Formats: sequence, structure tokens, C-alpha cells
Amino acid sequence: MKIKIRAFLGKYIRQQFEDQDHLFERGLVNSLFAMQLVTHLEKAYEIEVDNEDLEIDNFKSVDAICSFIAKKSACSVKQE
Repeated sequence: MKIKIRAFLGKYIRQQFEDQDHLFERGLVNSLFAMQLVTHLEKAYEIEVDNEDLEIDNFKSVDAICSFIAKKSACSVKQE
């Protein structure tokens, strides 16, 4: 999962970054990009990002994004 997320981010971020780096604090992405990221994650991982999910902590780093996707995927499996 991290490889796919890093590949997507790499299309927009030209600097080196680590999985735990805060992408927003480092100025690597902005709020407009965040919406592109949310749309990508919904399609790529077949999850639904709800309004209450739109917290910076869910999208601030590769590690945070992976945790968020895992949580959302587990939730959707439980609902079925």
C-alpha cells in the first residue's frame, strides 16, 4: 500500500520525503491537493471518505494515510 501511495504522491511532490514526514507542515502539499488525494483514495481503495474523516491527521503522512485506509477498509468489511 505504501508503494502505491508514494507513487501517487510522487506525481505531485518533487522533493524527498519519509513515510512519517508531515507533508503539509513541510509545505510539500496544500489543501487543494488534499482533495485530489481524497478522490484518489476513494477510487483506488474503494472507500468512502466522510466529512468527519477530513482531518489533517488522516492525511498528513504516508503512514497516516495507510492507517486511515486500513481503518476505513475494516469498517466497510464489518458493515457488509
